[in-house]
Parts: sequence; structure tokens; C-alpha cells
Amino acid sequence: MVELKEAILYNRSQDNKVSCYLCNHHCLISDGQFGICGVRQNIKGKLFTHVYGRLVAANIDHIEKKPIFHMLPGSYSYSIATVGCNFHCAFCQNWQISQAKEASGQETFEMTPAEVVRRAKAYDCPSISYTYTEPTVYFEFAYDVMQFAKEQNLYNIFVTNGYMSAECLEVAKDYLDAANVDLKSFSEDFYKKICGGRLAPVLDSIILMRKLNIWVEITTLVIPTLNDSARELEKIAKFIADLDKGIPWHISRFYPAYKMLDLESTSLKKLNEAYRIGKEAGLRYVYIGNVAQEENTYCYNCNELLIRRFGFSVLENKLRDAKCPKCNSKIDGLAL
Repeated sequence: MVELKEAILYNRSQDNKVSCYLCNHHCLISDGQFGICGVRQNIKGKLFTHVYGRLVAANIDHIEKKPIFHMLPGSYSYSIATVGCNFHCAFCQNWQISQAKEASGQETFEMTPAEVVRRAKAYDCPSISYTYTEPTVYFEFAYDVMQFAKEQNLYNIFVTNGYMSAECLEVAKDYLDAANVDLKSFSEDFYKKICGGRLAPVLDSIILMRKLNIWVEITTLVIPTLNDSARELEKIAKFIADLDKGIPWHISRFYPAYKMLDLESTSLKKLNEAYRIGKEAGLRYVYIGNVAQEENTYCYNCNELLIRRFGFSVLENKLRDAKCPKCNSKIDGLAL
């Protein structure tokens, strides 16, 4: 039985309270209480994580499922998660495990960091993805796994809402290779009402990741009537383009889930409009996801088809030394 592990990135406060600064909620937690994530508890003036080494999922996924398209294309990624999240998105597709209360009946299993890495290598996965739920809330375990992974020349990937603190990223920077960040909206009101968070810290995290040389891809789930206006999509595309036109933007189709069962799925017309907006903003790589169609990578310079994909499978890869074979342009990415 795994014992509770003391958390990192917190300070003790008065009256046995603790101040957690792992993420941008900066929870002030009274003795006996949990933070917003539901998995970090103050016990007599010390903060403990309840999910260290207690996984709720461990799978072998295509790296394209994360989605990460510009790193190790066509490879598999050993993908793990624990219970918990620091957001409460009404549209969450993994709410059964991400929301601590709903996940209380979920079966978990124990695994050490060394065992995670051993299994990744045994299954010929050149990377480990911390995914399905929010990896920030099980950062102590993820951090230990990442260190073992680096020793074995494996890559580490976060699939994240981007709400971790700057201090968290500074701790992770030597081990975290890549992240797919959900940029869910460009509206503070959306983040507050729908997710239980704020927009600005997510933008700050994306900017800091790039400064720390962490490879970043961005996903936006396009939800009818909530974040699908042309104006909002233009703001997202402009933010990405102003930061780096080489950051891939994944435009994902919404399907009714969790507390949003009354909305329609995103129309193909709207997804194609978002694609056009991204390209007009100057983004080199824009993809439409959650749709049964090809998601190909083209050279931004000569439009040569470089990587042909359908679903999560790479059907053809023409890249040579991360360059276009036709015009020799360098294609953005990591370990291409």
C-alpha cells in the first residue's frame, strides 16, 4: 500500500493552514481540507498528495492521440493518469476520472516511477505521456517518473490545461520535453463560468513553456455558442501566431458530454472556418481533430505533403532530417 506522500510547492501558514502554489489557484487550505483539485490534503499543517503512485489509467497510445503531431510521428506513447483535476469543465470527456468526487468509486492500481519507465521501454514507447486527467495535480509522481525516464532516454509529454504555476514549470523544465495545452477559450468569462479558472495564467504558461524550450502544441475544443465565434477564434489564432507561427493548432470537434449533453456537435462548416482563420493568421500547421478525415502535415513553404495521417495512424512520412524533401525547409517540431 502506497503511503501518503508530502507534496511539494507549498508553504505553511498560520493556524495549521497551508498555501499551495503548485497551480494558479493558490489554494489556502485549512487543516483536514482538500484543495480545489480534490487530491491534495492538509493534514496537521502539512500538505499531502493522495494520488502518488496510484494510477487510474496506463495505456499504450499513438502519440497522435495526445494530440502531438510534431514530435516522434507514428510512435507510441506510454500514457498514465491518476484521479483529479484543478478545473471542473462542464464539457469534460474524462469526468469519470478527472473529477475527484465522481471518481471516488474508480478502481486504482499502484505503480512505482521505475515500473512506469520499465513498462514504457518494454512496449517500445519512446515517450511517456501524463494525460487523461490534469498532470499538474499529480506532479510529485510525474516529476519522479520524468527523472527516471530521462535516465533511460525517454521523452516526457504533458497533456494539460496549462494552469500550473511558473514555479511548477521551473521545476519541470529539465525533464519536460513537450506539452499539448488546452487553450479552451479566449474569454475570462468562459474560463470562470465553464472551467472554474482564469484565462491569463494559461496564456502565461504557454509563453513560459516556449521560453523554457518545451515543445508546445495547442488544442481548442470548439463548442457551439460558447467559444466558436469568428472573433474569438481569431483572437486565439493571433495569440498563437504572435508567439510562434510554428506552434501547431489542433481544432477539435465537440461532442456532447458530462454536463453539456444539450448542445449539438460542432459542425464541419465551423471547424473549416476555424481552420481558415488559423491559416489566415499565418499559422504554419492547423489540424482538424475528432473528425474521421485525414490530418496531414504540409510544408509551410511549398505546400508539399509531408506526413499523411488518418485517425491516429501515420500512413506516410516524407520528412528527411526534419526537412521538406522538396524545398529543404526546416519543419517545426522535436525529434521529427
